[in-house]
Amino acid sequence: MGETTVTQLEGRQQAASGEPGAAPRGGVAPVDEQVSAPRRAGGRAARGLLDRMRAPRRPRLWFEVLLIAISYWTYSLIRNAVPEREAQAMRNAHWIWDLQQSMGLAFEKAVNHAVDSVTWLVVGMNYYYATLHFIVTLGVLVWLFRSHPGRYAATRTVLFATTAVALVGYYLYPLAPPRLMTGGGFIDTVLVHETWGSMASGDLKNMSNQYAAMPSMHIGWSLWCGLTLYFLARVPWVKVLALLYPVATLVVIVATANHFWLDAVGGMICLAFGYGVARLWYGAWPSRLPQTVPASG
Repeated sequence: MGETTVTQLEGRQQAASGEPGAAPRGGVAPVDEQVSAPRRAGGRAARGLLDRMRAPRRPRLWFEVLLIAISYWTYSLIRNAVPEREAQAMRNAHWIWDLQQSMGLAFEKAVNHAVDSVTWLVVGMNYYYATLHFIVTLGVLVWLFRSHPGRYAATRTVLFATTAVALVGYYLYPLAPPRLMTGGGFIDTVLVHETWGSMASGDLKNMSNQYAAMPSMHIGWSLWCGLTLYFLARVPWVKVLALLYPVATLVVIVATANHFWLDAVGGMICLAFGYGVARLWYGAWPSRLPQTVPASG
């Protein structure tokens, strides 16, 4: 019997006996391989879906407008639905004020009274506080949508995650702003100068949670705008203005007695969380993603 015939015969004997390495009968795979194959295929499909979800893509205008509108409505609804625990909010405000005094950094009252003595300046700050918070943020989103579509989703995710975690702060740590702190001696500049301004003052105060001061989303959003423009804009003077914007916002929120400076620190921590979420999901910092991507089908 030839060598080839002997080899074939041994293969048939191993297959019949079920020995390791034996060829499957009739070319049919073993049962464990038949079970694991669909699992591997399902795993590959799941990973493929996840990769597609994480991949930068060109944003769709209708979806982004709807998403921003729903997200802001939800944020406002939840923020204002947080119980206004006035007693706790006052205690927390006095605790923060005492802490800042012990640190030698309780400068809010001095700034508040100094700015209030210059009418045109304080009125301008009131309008700054009430309008630029929304105008600049929306402007940066539109600019991202048009000029950096590949980075839009990741950068927008930073903003949304920052805002979402802020809601946790509002619930866990109710805080009265300086202008409402009993015995603090701060001036509510919107109320005194009768300017249209913060929704937390005057006739609009009943439409907004009075004790959602920690963290400061004026700082969280303005710093998001500043960093986004600084890393992505190409014009030098735009980069300079981008860095000055959150600094000016800090001065405004302190001067108008809407926040302690520690509220600003809280806003920065929330923003760091937002960047961390985007980094984990997209696998890179937003500014490192491609500027443009092909139009999705």
